[in-house]
Amino acid sequence: MPDSNPLNNTDQSFPILSRIDSPDDLRGLDQSELPELADELRAFLLHSLSKTGGHLASGLGSIEITIALHYLFDTPRDRLIWDVGHQCYPHKILTGRREQMAGLRQRGGLSGFPKIGESEYDHFGAGHSSTSISAALGMAIGAKAQGLDSKTVAIIGDGGMTAGMAYEALNHGGAIDDDLLVILNDNEMSISPNVGAMSKYLSSIWSGKIYSSLRSGSKKVLGRIPSAREIARRAEEHVKGMVTPGTLFEELGFNYFGPIDGHNLADLLSLIHNLQQLSGPRMLHIVTRKGKGYPPAEADACKFHGIGPFDLESGDVTSSSKPGMQSYTSIFSDWLVAMGHQDPRLHAITPAMREGSGLVRFSEKLPEHYHDVGIAEQHAVTLGAGMACEGLKPVVAIYSTFLQRAYDQFIHDVAVQGLDVTFAIDRAGIVGADGATHTGNFDIAFSRCIPGVIMMDPANGEEMFRLLNTAYQYSGPAMVRYPRDDVMQPAAVDIDEVVEIGKAVQTRKGKRSALLVFGSLYGIAETIAEELDLSLVNMRFIKPLDEAMITTLASEHDFLITLEDACLVGGAGSAVLEYLNNEQVGTPLLRLGLGDVFPSQGSREQVLEEYGLDPASIQKSIVDFTRA
Repeated sequence: MPDSNPLNNTDQSFPILSRIDSPDDLRGLDQSELPELADELRAFLLHSLSKTGGHLASGLGSIEITIALHYLFDTPRDRLIWDVGHQCYPHKILTGRREQMAGLRQRGGLSGFPKIGESEYDHFGAGHSSTSISAALGMAIGAKAQGLDSKTVAIIGDGGMTAGMAYEALNHGGAIDDDLLVILNDNEMSISPNVGAMSKYLSSIWSGKIYSSLRSGSKKVLGRIPSAREIARRAEEHVKGMVTPGTLFEELGFNYFGPIDGHNLADLLSLIHNLQQLSGPRMLHIVTRKGKGYPPAEADACKFHGIGPFDLESGDVTSSSKPGMQSYTSIFSDWLVAMGHQDPRLHAITPAMREGSGLVRFSEKLPEHYHDVGIAEQHAVTLGAGMACEGLKPVVAIYSTFLQRAYDQFIHDVAVQGLDVTFAIDRAGIVGADGATHTGNFDIAFSRCIPGVIMMDPANGEEMFRLLNTAYQYSGPAMVRYPRDDVMQPAAVDIDEVVEIGKAVQTRKGKRSALLVFGSLYGIAETIAEELDLSLVNMRFIKPLDEAMITTLASEHDFLITLEDACLVGGAGSAVLEYLNNEQVGTPLLRLGLGDVFPSQGSREQVLEEYGLDPASIQKSIVDFTRA
């Protein structure tokens, strides 16, 4: 029997797991072997992710439910739909991808999320939150329409239940009575007193055939006596409400069971087996612990939510920071704290990304001005709009890829009304290991078409500080986009120092060709401009463009080149091209940026190289263009 302490296992000590190459192998095990498999899977996951990094804590907490679902359901004929995907690594390991885990989130390797095309067991791609119930319900409807005998299960975390989309799906699912099982993986609270003998007993009774038959039969009989049926319904709800928190889900039309201990395999197997015998919309509420079995992750699940390579014994993260460098996110954090202390009107809003967006210090120093709304991007944006109506100065800190989820609110609730909301857009452009679902390459295209919005893209840390000042002082919707990258630590910038809106800066005068750079690729462009003797311009503003600068450059040069870390379709280069066309200026223009693709995963440097945005590729593109 392997040691249940995952730290005491080596890569060779997985006698059961090494025999599991598919769920069919898993289903061939005796049920008594499953707890040992859980121990081995937990140890394997730790050893693997200590080398590659990834979303660790959620995966450690979802091992038992993953084993139970694949053991009881006939996957891949039956569909398991994972929400967000942070908890999907055990699923990947048990579905034939154990040996590929060494390449997790690396170039050419496994995705960090479920991904259609990677495996027949990944029925729906993930990455953003709260999509699982909608997708699973659609599959359940599809299976019924085609007469297929397949089951569908959605697995969603409690964080995913903070988004309205989950409740929209529950509302629909409860109304149409199709066959759907939702697993609510509650991994933020400790095991509540309800998860005890009485709760187990009642869940077992409620999921059993006798209770189900009585419940169904009594509805038919009592349906003929409306007042009696209503009394019975209320009595049932009140009894269940005394020991479970499921009244809300029952009101939405779901038969609710739980909460139960999500790490107790015997209970999970028994209850899920009972639920398989039922039909219609059901919800099973399990309570798990993030980081289960690894003390450093249990003590700090947030740190180990998404983590780089780490030392298995100590839990210390392998540092990749270079001396004298600072992340753009950290610079935003410095600015936010400084501005928050100066202006009491400032309120910071985040949709559940306090750590990722750099709001930890602000939340500690100015807690009354800090608002974490959960995974609810639409609400975050309109909340800021409401604050602005009352004279506050809201700053919405949000990833570029997540702002996509609040596009209507951005247009309708902020821009149409011209409200004073500042958007700090993190993870703009290529993000690296998280791949296409998290790449922020669309924000320029979907934002610059909106009237009244200004949009800025800083070239370095000092300029970012100034542009944040500028955005904050602008009376209207203003956006500052910045990458997931490090930059030289900026010199001190005064909190009141701003730049002229729509004003670019020419930093080098060269011959024949001018390179117009939007954003963080400016550092690469400086070297290229020197080597090719190009004029170099830090554009800074995507909207409004410095049209006077473009006109001057076009009149003085034979060629213009734009460079941006964003998609070319509708991007900053397109804005320059549109202006030249409107003014009937014929100077040839080369646009460099991300093509019409969803970018692959890898390090930021690898992905930039793959799409021709590394120094050598940029230089070659310019030489080939200007030689023609």
